[in-house]
Amino acid sequence: MAPAVVLVGVMGAGKTTVGAALAERLGVPFADTDTIIEERAGKPIPEIFVDDGEAAFREQERAVVAECVETFPGVLALGGGAILDDGTRQRLTEQTVVFLTVELGDAIKRVGLGAGRPLLAINPRATLRHLMEQRRPLYLEVATHVIATDGREPADLAAEIAALL
Repeated sequence: MAPAVVLVGVMGAGKTTVGAALAERLGVPFADTDTIIEERAGKPIPEIFVDDGEAAFREQERAVVAECVETFPGVLALGGGAILDDGTRQRLTEQTVVFLTVELGDAIKRVGLGAGRPLLAINPRATLRHLMEQRRPLYLEVATHVIATDGREPADLAAEIAALL
């Protein structure tokens, strides 16, 4: 069983918040791959990055995404970097994928200046801008729909996505 919808986008786009609202609206479960990884590793993602390195985190992420795309029946939010993996992008071609976009200003307001975000540890604003530019073509590659989240309420976004499904 495949997910009802997969949400992708950079950190701060609202994948978790909008995903939970959408799942409630659709009456299906919600899962965030970052949360699953943390539960299985027994530690938060920043600690995985420090203790094991980004490559180990990405391997765990690849495995969790592959499993969830095959078996999870609800709304699935992927970590912002999950689409960096070629295999993950290939798996997403057969899914309904919504790319939640966000402008830099709103993303910074939502994630702060890097607390708990290992990729934002140094120069958060410039790093987030770089990540957004680097990943946007990959998000667009897998997206069935693109939704701008700036200045919008999660419930409104959930309603818009539900209408698209």
